[in-house]
Amino acid sequence: MEKEKKITKEKFIEAVGRRKTSTARVRITSSSKPSFIVNGKDAKEYFKTEEQRRLIQDPIAKVKPGSKWEVEVRVKGGGIHSQAEAVRHGLARALVGGELELRGKMKTLGYLKRDPRAKERRKFGLKKARKAPQWSKR
Repeated sequence: MEKEKKITKEKFIEAVGRRKTSTARVRITSSSKPSFIVNGKDAKEYFKTEEQRRLIQDPIAKVKPGSKWEVEVRVKGGGIHSQAEAVRHGLARALVGGELELRGKMKTLGYLKRDPRAKERRKFGLKKARKAPQWSKR
């Protein structure tokens, strides 16, 4: 089995999270005061709604409350909600990369599952992915 990695001040753990067409590269470092930076901005500035802010904080809040992390994220593609879910996925994977005993808790919460749902492609002869033009007998 792999030896467990502990996160020190100089060392960081990096992971990738995905949802629909969004991709988030998450880098976490243990620090004395918590910070959350997304694409060079503070997370509160980047994610406007309280629901999205809660979504990105969930892996830390539910699994390791009270711990202080410096989180830096580069996210691109998709919509803002999809990006928030990609950040959550990446953060959960990074935390598990740092401490393997968190894996069971993260799995039961569903944070390690990459949500595979995405928009279905349009097929020729149809108006949308499944919507067909109106049928007429004659």
